[in-house]
Amino acid sequence: MADINKSIAIAVKTGKILFGAESSLKSAMTGKARLIIVASNCPEDVREKLEYYCKLSGIPLIVYKGTSLELGSVCGKPFTVSAMVIREPGDSDILEIAKGGGDG
Repeated sequence: MADINKSIAIAVKTGKILFGAESSLKSAMTGKARLIIVASNCPEDVREKLEYYCKLSGIPLIVYKGTSLELGSVCGKPFTVSAMVIREPGDSDILEIAKGGGDG
């Protein structure tokens, strides 16, 4: 899990990222995401909608093994992050990690 934590942190610092379930759903519906990451404790209805729209749009989805509090901490945010969108990964290798497995 250390590799994905590092990759997420680099993406947040150097890439274009959106936080929140609402932004994630909009990005999945419009196909304007390279990758979506959801926390393990993301509400089930939100996760199911994200999985559905990601599948339709061909966007990879990673279920982060930590909680939303842990995901927020990895992102350097003082709040919980249940879902996040990677629009541009910046210097991060997060897209390669997503292709390799899909579980954070």
